[in-house]
Amino acid sequence: MRIALPLLKMWNLQTILAIFGSLCLTSISAYKNGKVEKSCESMMPEHHSQPNTTGSPYTLTVDARKFSPGDNIRVTLSGSEHFEGFLIQARDATNPDGPAIGSFTLVDPVISQRLTCNRIEGSAVSHTSNAKKTEIQVIWKAPSNAPPTVQFLATVLAHYKIFWLKLPGPVISQGDVTPAPSQSTTVMSTNSASTSILPQPFTSEGCGVSKSCLIDPVSCNPSVDTNCFFLSYSTMDQTVSFELSGPAQGYVSFALSKDKWMGDDDTYLCINDEGRVSVEAAHTTGRTYPELSSKSVLTDVGWRVSDGVIQCKFSRSIYTPQDPVRFSLNNSYYLFVAHGTAEYGMIHRHTRQPLISSHNQIITGPSEILTGSRSPLLMKYHGALMLIAWMLAGSTGKLMAAYFKPDWPEQTLFGQKIWFQVHRMLMSLTVLLTAVGFVFPFVYRGKWSTRAGAHPYLGCTVVILTFCQPLMAAFRPAPNTSRRWIFNWLHWGVGNAAEIIAVVSMFYGIRQESLLLPYPWTTGVLSAFVVWTIVLKLVLKLHKHDIIRKGSGKEDELPVLSDISEDVTWDTKFRVAVLAVFVLGNSAFCISLLASIGEL
Repeated sequence: MRIALPLLKMWNLQTILAIFGSLCLTSISAYKNGKVEKSCESMMPEHHSQPNTTGSPYTLTVDARKFSPGDNIRVTLSGSEHFEGFLIQARDATNPDGPAIGSFTLVDPVISQRLTCNRIEGSAVSHTSNAKKTEIQVIWKAPSNAPPTVQFLATVLAHYKIFWLKLPGPVISQGDVTPAPSQSTTVMSTNSASTSILPQPFTSEGCGVSKSCLIDPVSCNPSVDTNCFFLSYSTMDQTVSFELSGPAQGYVSFALSKDKWMGDDDTYLCINDEGRVSVEAAHTTGRTYPELSSKSVLTDVGWRVSDGVIQCKFSRSIYTPQDPVRFSLNNSYYLFVAHGTAEYGMIHRHTRQPLISSHNQIITGPSEILTGSRSPLLMKYHGALMLIAWMLAGSTGKLMAAYFKPDWPEQTLFGQKIWFQVHRMLMSLTVLLTAVGFVFPFVYRGKWSTRAGAHPYLGCTVVILTFCQPLMAAFRPAPNTSRRWIFNWLHWGVGNAAEIIAVVSMFYGIRQESLLLPYPWTTGVLSAFVVWTIVLKLVLKLHKHDIIRKGSGKEDELPVLSDISEDVTWDTKFRVAVLAVFVLGNSAFCISLLASIGEL
């Protein structure tokens, strides 16, 4: 009964706020503080594991076998091994699955606390922390309406996934009543299907013929490829069989969803806990932790762990009236495949964006090979537009303004100098692409992303600086005014700041979950683009300061007028050649990243 905070190690403000918000809005499935009123009826910890069925090292004892209403009975829970959590109740010995009766007072309030079960304050007692202990004592007060016989029950947690459910304690009776034999208690088991170890890995043979498959990467085979994520399903009579495989440290899972958003999904988990895999059916509401099913809906369960790959299979009925949150498999759904880490059987948030099928499909429909993507289409558009804006349009537009002002002095384009018109068109295109690309993540998310790190903050800064540029240009002073130098420096400074921050933002962007490009080669491509840009700008800078220039071989002779004209023509050709190389190189880098986005 411990609090499980999967992202506890990520100490940053956004994560803390996200965790705080989720704690405020959702129920927690493990409680190290002992506030376990949700388990009052079943006494079952919500730790997503089965109770231990071996002999327990813990015992319950009482200091009296007879009682009268109002009497105080000392109850002791002790063991030969440490335990971290507990839940003690008194119940009617003839109905141990009934409600808690009586009330407890505490002997040591530091390690124990009273809970309100069955609307009776103090009718149960639990731990206050997960500190290790070997004994706990409490006092039970018999109520005036106590049944003739009372039995004490305890759920004892040795560690997160190691616990004993409803350990039977002594039966005490009123007056001369002879204690009746205690009834067996009900052990609630989630998806308590018999399991087997799979003799061999799954295969993609038969996909599209005898079974439907969702595979990532496309055409991989889980029987030979340890990096293959694989989900298959096939129908036989009123049952559908599922196979799930993927490389993961903790768990692989899939969900049936009515849309492409997480929430209100029929979810299935294969969780690796120290070499054993538990297969669970669950349901998600919003972005909360999956709530495991308390009904046994899975059959023919099997699993396998080898070479870092978790594989599991199971079958379930098309309709599950005993568990109404399970979806009917005769309807069409999108398929989600996710994976992540787990600790003591408690899953953490998936480490990558889930693989989502490109279209919905009727689960019991004809067999087909499905395609999917881990990146939503809007986020692909966002990435593509930003790359084009800042790797091509923006960088080329800045180059024109910085180095091509002396060229084509007698020629105009739409009434303005050529360099100015090209610069203005390219920078206008940059503003347009940046504005449109900026909108897409908000359309996709519908809100601010709290898990995107520095990327959205850098992106917003770039957008602000980008829009400052045309505003400053619209109100710029005339070229010969005394204040023109202020505009020149501001325009230059804001433009360079926007470009630098945009490049930094791109490095963060290609590592986002929703647009996670292959690492490390895409980082290498982006790094090469930065170096390439710096080198070619340095070449133009050296040429501008006559460090790189055409040599005549007769530097001690005075140039004639025709030589000056020839040098000017050569300078223009040199700069145009460098510009062509610059654009071609940037295009190659940009196309490489765009192709990588297209493959997601």
